[in-house]
Amino acid sequence: MIISTKGRYALRFMIDLASHGDDACINLKEIAARQEISVKYLEQIVIRLCQADLLVSVRGAHGGYCLTRKAKEYTVADILAATECSLSPVACLSTPENNCPLREKCTTLPFWEKLNDLVLGYLSSTTLEDLAKGGADACPTKKARRACSTKKKAAKPKAAKEA
Repeated sequence: MIISTKGRYALRFMIDLASHGDDACINLKEIAARQEISVKYLEQIVIRLCQADLLVSVRGAHGGYCLTRKAKEYTVADILAATECSLSPVACLSTPENNCPLREKCTTLPFWEKLNDLVLGYLSSTTLEDLAKGGADACPTKKARRACSTKKKAAKPKAAKEA
């Protein structure tokens, strides 16, 4: 699974809106400037976000884009689902029913299913509020915090033994 530029920018857009919106609408140009994303490209993204009922567009002098609900009610999975064709690691899991002719004898299918469940579980447990408050390293749930602490421990280099 590779998250497209549209997916990454949609997430950045939504985090910015949640961080600066305070229940008010924000002009697209303001967010584009802060995020250093082209206005034209963001226009394509917000169309998808509005179609998914994640945003509402308001016209007028105080118009712009507003969240349709509280930041804690959005998950990363919601946002990425609006911009990505699939979040599944393999094609056979990208539809509700696996129609792969090899599914009955596929020895790797359980692995891909577990990976898919882990990814979707993590994306579904991380809210827009979590990211807006804690940045990209936010680990909102106990399970996610355990995964983050394990990852951080593994990333720390061991001190060299003195001779």
